[in-house]
Amino acid sequence: TVIAQLINMLYNIVDRIYIGHIPSDGSLALTGVGVCMPIIMIVTAFAALVSSGGAPRASIYMGKQDNESAENILGNCFLLQIVISLILTAILLIWSKDLLLAFGASENTITYATAYMNIYAIGTIFVQITLGMNTFITAQGKATTGMMTVLIGAVANIILDPIFIFVFHMGVRGAALATILSQFCSAVWVLKFLTGKKVTLRIRKEAMQIEWKRVRAIMALGVSGFMMQFTNGLVQIFCNATLQIYGGDIYVGVMTVLNSVRDIATMMVHGLTNGASPVMSFNYGEKAYDKVKKAIKFVTVVCFSYALFVWGIIKIAPEFFIRIFNSEPALLEKGVPALHIYFFGFCFMALQFTGQCVFVALGKAKRATFFSIFRKVIIVVPLTVLLPRIGGLGVDGVFWAEPISNLVGGSACFFTMLLTILPELKQKQN
Repeated sequence: TVIAQLINMLYNIVDRIYIGHIPSDGSLALTGVGVCMPIIMIVTAFAALVSSGGAPRASIYMGKQDNESAENILGNCFLLQIVISLILTAILLIWSKDLLLAFGASENTITYATAYMNIYAIGTIFVQITLGMNTFITAQGKATTGMMTVLIGAVANIILDPIFIFVFHMGVRGAALATILSQFCSAVWVLKFLTGKKVTLRIRKEAMQIEWKRVRAIMALGVSGFMMQFTNGLVQIFCNATLQIYGGDIYVGVMTVLNSVRDIATMMVHGLTNGASPVMSFNYGEKAYDKVKKAIKFVTVVCFSYALFVWGIIKIAPEFFIRIFNSEPALLEKGVPALHIYFFGFCFMALQFTGQCVFVALGKAKRATFFSIFRKVIIVVPLTVLLPRIGGLGVDGVFWAEPISNLVGGSACFFTMLLTILPELKQKQN
């Protein structure tokens, strides 16, 4: 799953790498696509709503040897994904320009932003199926197959991007087209596997009957994953809009690069927590509580150590990471100081991911949802708006909001998890 996350990272950033190096207008094009990112995060949040709510519950039922209930969850989740996809596609096609202007696009970048978004919207259903259903492959212990889902799409995207962008001179439209065609390939792979004969849980017509009790349970647990993605998009909206006021297009471009570097930096943490979640869910359902505790310890140590290491690398070589996406002197000049601020105390971010992973895996929906909202909505959004006005911080205030939230929100989530989950596991074990 870690390898799958690495490949998935390529999905997320390869467009920005190619777009940022378009001759003459790479910086503006990158900024325009960067304004699209919050909307794309919100789209993927709906995939997380279904997948992070359905897959752990399916794993728990599988641990109880109740595969019929697990398969009914899969069927309900698949139907929900289709309905959500159609609604999102309609919204994006009708209101994308208005949304992009409200979220930080300017007269200079709106052309690039709408060009990318309008094509991406058509492929929403492929994104939803790929991201939403692939977790059910991993939940059945088929991590290699789950890795192939993102590998197929990522390789296709890497090949198609330069062809459409540079050979056919389609620019950002080519990047968007390459993305949706790649997601289509991944979606076909997922559906072929989940309707085949080599799986424990299969998509069946009989299971695709909406059961509102199951849907409510799926949504209740999935709200945490949804809020993590949705609030990431919300924070980016506030960041881009605030940076547009205090710094203009150049700083919106800087934030696009910082988010792209963060995608690289969090790759292993995402992969490890995604891989650990079904393991913890299954063993929790099987009442193997000692194995659950070992998994929590392992994830904590590895995630924190990795994040500490990445912080050190970024501190030593900031220009290297920025040049991956754009080499214009103005962006480098503004980007290096911003990168140092944004990634300060990056290791505390791992605490948030670990705590969230455990809460979701063990079905603690309310706590998982609260801490998703707490870090982003209660801490980051107000700080993003207020800090630029304090002591003349300006754009630096926007960048300081992230490390502060990692320390406060991450610590609160992690230590609450320790103080509540470990005693519960000990009590059940006895």
